[in-house]
Amino acid sequence: MDFFLNAASAVLTTGPLAAMLGATLLGVLIGALPGLNPVMAIALLLPLTYSMDPLVALAMVAGIYNGSMYGGAIPAILLRIPGTPASIATTFDGFPMAEKGEAAKALKIACWSSAIGGIASALALMSVGPLLARATLQFGPAEYFWIAMFGMASVGVMVGSDPVKGILAAVLGLLVGTVGIDSLSGQARFTFGQPWLLGGLDLVVVLVGLYALPPVLQLAEKCDLRGLSAAQLKLASVPFRKGEVRSLLPTWGRSSLIGIFVGVLPGAGGNIAAFLSYNAARSASSEPESFGKGNPQGVAAAECGNNADNAASMIPALTLGIPGNVVAALVLSALMIHGLQPGPQLFHQNPVLVGGFMIEMLLTSVLILLVGGAAATRIFAQIQRLPGVLLVPSILVLMCVGVYVINGRPVDLWVMLAAGAAGYLLEKLNVPLAPIILGMILGPMAEQSVRRALLISRGDPTELLTRPISAVLALATLGMILWPLLRAIKRRRAKKASENKP
Repeated sequence: MDFFLNAASAVLTTGPLAAMLGATLLGVLIGALPGLNPVMAIALLLPLTYSMDPLVALAMVAGIYNGSMYGGAIPAILLRIPGTPASIATTFDGFPMAEKGEAAKALKIACWSSAIGGIASALALMSVGPLLARATLQFGPAEYFWIAMFGMASVGVMVGSDPVKGILAAVLGLLVGTVGIDSLSGQARFTFGQPWLLGGLDLVVVLVGLYALPPVLQLAEKCDLRGLSAAQLKLASVPFRKGEVRSLLPTWGRSSLIGIFVGVLPGAGGNIAAFLSYNAARSASSEPESFGKGNPQGVAAAECGNNADNAASMIPALTLGIPGNVVAALVLSALMIHGLQPGPQLFHQNPVLVGGFMIEMLLTSVLILLVGGAAATRIFAQIQRLPGVLLVPSILVLMCVGVYVINGRPVDLWVMLAAGAAGYLLEKLNVPLAPIILGMILGPMAEQSVRRALLISRGDPTELLTRPISAVLALATLGMILWPLLRAIKRRRAKKASENKP
């Protein structure tokens, strides 16, 4: 208790509080603009923190991180354009809700879900962080390989109406993820002699093209000369109906646990947490067919899951010095800028700073409710009131600017356009796009993990199945792949039984 009381007395001062408020607003803005992301914003912020108090600098990091993770839901719901990679799953049900005139409701659910996931994650960081961090020491390369395979299999099977197309999309993502330098051998793969391909295809560039350009092209096809009116958008405050919060509680609880677990695993991330939370909500629902058509549970699961990853990813970073994701790595960089060494000794040498950062992660999650619900959501929701003829060029300009500033390379614009054209054609063929992105994210992780496992075992493939945790994950992956087949057999038997009835 003294640990957190001393930290709270340092955090609850003018500097850190102002930094948290301003950074949360900035984070929501960054997340709401397609092409921008918290990694970029925090990376640009780090050089400015040299002259800052460490608690103020970390307050800005916490605000941008939590704010942008919610902000990504705004264009995902209103325009079907994920503001951040973790918002992809939010588009599945958020945009259909907006099309039905329930944009305000979807945004409110996203706001509350983001805050609850962030609060749960911060409490996990504050309470059981060292315990959860020690548990991840049991995971080796084999376990990480099966985690990646399970993630791709679950999304490939669950997203879309045709599991075969979903699996093929995941394989396509795996192929795209192999472009660049092999991290283990150092060999260039599929670069075709182009130096700019040595680093692989940038995930954010492909994401913006694959997810942002197709809806823009579809919007251009409609040639909408009139935008939505205020009455159609229904921006008035929409209270939760009686029993609605109670119906969302199981989803929030389940998604928070999934997000925390994924966050503790180094190298995972909010995008994986969002997909797994969405799939878990769909599997637990009595009406799984309603997902993808505007089910509020889908929005709640995706947003709660991706925000529950935020503070949890700091658990291995602060306790072991192992970053859970890229943002956690940037936080470690911020600590080292100020002469602090991340790891177990950090809790003893700088308890006020560590405890203060934990409290800042908690308070910025609470600020999402105040800032996101009261101000930012209403401002950004006005985007839908613009007519399509104005909205299309505006979005294209934002996309081009956002993509160009990532690496400062004109070639990224062509990659974005190529990915957008491919996404447009794949959507016409009813091929889901989410497995492609997840294949790009998890493919390198799966490849590196399985090769490390085989190197450790000197080429013995049984190493992937002999450990208890990896065996359980392998069975879960196999079950996920076979589940559509078993479901089809069950339906066929039920149909025959109904036909044989007199």
